[in-house]
Amino acid sequence: MRGFTFLVLAAIAGIGFTATAHKAEAQVGVEIGVAPECPYGYYDAAPYNCAPTGYYGPEWFNGDGFIGVGPWFHGANEFQGNVDNRLHPEHGYKGPTPKRGEKAEPSKRVDSAHFKGNEMRDGRGHVAEGKK
Repeated sequence: MRGFTFLVLAAIAGIGFTATAHKAEAQVGVEIGVAPECPYGYYDAAPYNCAPTGYYGPEWFNGDGFIGVGPWFHGANEFQGNVDNRLHPEHGYKGPTPKRGEKAEPSKRVDSAHFKGNEMRDGRGHVAEGKK
């Protein structure tokens, strides 16, 4: 009888522990938000800081509008454009960058005759096959 009582008490305790155990609920939140307002485009990786003039080649712009990169890319799927990755912080660049919301200075805009890109990228931040 003593063994049966122990078994019943163990079962009740087990039920009590499972009833009070918290279930883990997975939550996934994806917020893209509004693209950063950067006069010469923004880097293609978080935290999406503003890139300096000369980082992107002229094909990345439609008039004065940047076609975007990363989650805000709105160009063709097969798009490939030149960048000068020497102006990226991951490659050691520590020079000046514009602040969000600054306006572009036309005298700083780099045209195709003066752009010195060294890497091809697609609009999602991936290095493309046509590397220079």
